[in-house]
Amino acid sequence: MKVRNKGKRLTGNYPADYVVFDLETTGVSQERDDIIEVSAVRVCAHKVVDSYSTLVNPHRPIPPDATQVNGITDDMVKDAPDIGEAMEGFLAFIGVSVLVGHNIHTFDMNFAYDAAYRSLGRTLDNDYVDTLYMARRCLPELSRHRLTDIAEHFQIETKGAHRALQDCRMNQCCYEEMTKILKEQSADALSCPKCGGMLIKRKGKYGPFYGCEEFPRCRYTQNI
Repeated sequence: MKVRNKGKRLTGNYPADYVVFDLETTGVSQERDDIIEVSAVRVCAHKVVDSYSTLVNPHRPIPPDATQVNGITDDMVKDAPDIGEAMEGFLAFIGVSVLVGHNIHTFDMNFAYDAAYRSLGRTLDNDYVDTLYMARRCLPELSRHRLTDIAEHFQIETKGAHRALQDCRMNQCCYEEMTKILKEQSADALSCPKCGGMLIKRKGKYGPFYGCEEFPRCRYTQNI
């Protein structure tokens, strides 16, 4: 599937009402791999109010490399629903809410979109916030911006990482902390003259510089 009519990735005005979601998969290929866990938490006024989580039977053996990452085994999913049932429950849970997730722009949104379309003939067009881009913008001092790196920075519990529901809960806490930082930064924020995105202070080979948050789509840079 080459064209996905996804919603917009939001880069400002981060909402207080949203749904955080996360997937676990058999691998990273959107053409060859399958979803084996879907989880989401609904947040209203910055507070978690509900959750949805299910394992998914991919009807194929789970590769050992995937099990090593997320701990999900063939035995755990043998009686789980198939992807159609799982996605039907997921879509009912999220409704039209803004979605939040880590690295979802190029990974989870594509997996979820394809699964909904292939199994139910439905499109996933919710607007969404990718906390990876948020972290790069408000935590440039971190050398890596994995979800666990961000959680550790904010002293948020990381036990149980790489299971979808725990990652949702962890990321919800990270999202709330990062929105506080971004609100403080917004008054002095610089806009990219090329695309209108925010310029983020980054570290480079020759020292700090400003780079567009829309990288790699926009490669504008500015000296500090």
